[in-house]
Amino acid sequence: MESILGIIGEYNPFHNGHLYQLHKSIELVNAKRTVLILSGNYVQRGDCALIDKWKRTEMALKNGIDLVIELPILCSISSAETFASSAIKVLNSLKVVNYLSFGSECGSIEILSKFANVLSNEPPEFKALLQHELSKGISFPKARENALLLYLNDIIKYSNILNCPNNTLGLEYLISLKNSNSKIRPLTIKRQFAEYNSLESINGFASATAIREMIYNNDYDNLFSSMPQSSYEILMEALRSGEFVCGLQDFEKEILFLLRCMSKESIANLPAVSEGLENSIKEAASTCNTLEELIQKVKSKRFTRTRIQRILLYALLGYTKEDMNFVQENIPYIRVLGFTETGKSLLSTISKSNKKLKIVTSVKHFTDRCKNKKILNLLQKDIRSTDIYTLAYRNNSQANLDYTKRLIRM
Repeated sequence: MESILGIIGEYNPFHNGHLYQLHKSIELVNAKRTVLILSGNYVQRGDCALIDKWKRTEMALKNGIDLVIELPILCSISSAETFASSAIKVLNSLKVVNYLSFGSECGSIEILSKFANVLSNEPPEFKALLQHELSKGISFPKARENALLLYLNDIIKYSNILNCPNNTLGLEYLISLKNSNSKIRPLTIKRQFAEYNSLESINGFASATAIREMIYNNDYDNLFSSMPQSSYEILMEALRSGEFVCGLQDFEKEILFLLRCMSKESIANLPAVSEGLENSIKEAASTCNTLEELIQKVKSKRFTRTRIQRILLYALLGYTKEDMNFVQENIPYIRVLGFTETGKSLLSTISKSNKKLKIVTSVKHFTDRCKNKKILNLLQKDIRSTDIYTLAYRNNSQANLDYTKRLIRM
């Protein structure tokens, strides 16, 4: 059977580390075709992508990806668990992908699979440890990490593994693969030199965080050496044209205004708001002048900074708990952003093998024909989120790009 490789990523932006992981993975499984599940204009840590999804699609297609599918925005800005499970559901639904590759700090699929087995099966002893840790008032991810270390009874050996974000996300992929009885086989590629969020550039490898820092500091020499030339050129053109977004702070006043206008009941209906958190958010929004001030005022041991940032994005983009329940239970649609000729052939195979899939290649055509109101509601919110995203452009701030932008073809 032909090897078809799946990748899940943000590519914010695409750099040499991404290139290494992609090409190494293709080599290991002798992949003939590749599929990318890409986060759209907003990313999992509760922030905005530096450049839009079409420019990052072009970067991916020019460096070895054949077919790019956008992860619905609500999935891409959710917890690691929802992010991973949604992306795995999309890959499973295609019925052609037989390998998934992801980057990790540890580079060991065996260790991560050991963790995944515990978290997927949740033996009684582990559940008891988890409840004990939650009773301390810490966040769920931290409580689960502590309980897992106690259950495995080797804190020294495993503690550094669970402290690393790529390991944690990879673990969620493995849990989702197990829980869905997926036939997709996982492999992991060890990150090279630059750690997640590191600001260092070593031997041409830099994290996406470091690359964004280079841009803010006009450090274009290191930027050029940290990215494939095609990605660098796409990025520089976006910067020259003013078609980029620095981050969530670009929408600071809009978010504060919306929160001040919202009732406590409306804030409580935002995804990830629980345990009376709406009261703290409403109070902070009424007195704070900046998002940073609001985040510092609201975050705690239980409610992390990243969780608060996601909630701010949910408020900005208009997502509710009902929307979240829907995406957690369904695969709403397969939104195609671009493909190579090889990817176009693969898309045709996918379409023929699973006629029930709701494949979107033209937003207008799809919305004209779709009768499912919940799916249309979610797609309309994705479209609106792009309109909001472009408001932060320095120039060319156009609306309706989801209707007017053509598929990226290579």
